[in-house]
Amino acid sequence: MFIQTEQTPNPATLKFLPGREVMGGSVADFTEAEASEGSPLAKRVFAVDGVTGVFLGRDFVTVTKAEGQDWYTLKPAVLGALMEHFQSGDPVIAPDAELGPDSGSIHEDDDEIVKQIKELIDTRVRPAVAQDGGDIIFHGFERGIVYLHMRGACAGCPSSTITLKNGIENLLRYYVPEVSEVRPIE
Repeated sequence: MFIQTEQTPNPATLKFLPGREVMGGSVADFTEAEASEGSPLAKRVFAVDGVTGVFLGRDFVTVTKAEGQDWYTLKPAVLGALMEHFQSGDPVIAPDAELGPDSGSIHEDDDEIVKQIKELIDTRVRPAVAQDGGDIIFHGFERGIVYLHMRGACAGCPSSTITLKNGIENLLRYYVPEVSEVRPIE
């Protein structure tokens, strides 16, 4: 098995491409080892000393390292954990695990502006941030302000503010005149 790696805009996060589907149509974000109980894959990666976050995307895994750790020594251990998992036949997510609701889904009771915002995020923004090993979730729209949560490589990325302001905010303001600002939430 050959797993490719790619750097992300976040120097603390590396993207691993196993050449196979990881999560299919959904994603899972684990920001601490204790939260990874429902994912044999994330649990295995967290067993590597120095890993502080695991994000499972459609066909990739992004791993965030602790400050002071070096990718030169950490990367081989993470690659080993990923290979071990994929060769084991274990599921990525346990069948009984709950991933939580996907707040980016369009619901019938959403007003038209919110539906428009969610559709733009889903079709234009999420694919772009996924290329960098991350994800973005809609959390709300109030008085012209769109609240978004960045995950994976995008969480804590030094360029995430630029992405939000120069990229996402401009896109949403162009297509949805009611949007005046985009703000991140933790």
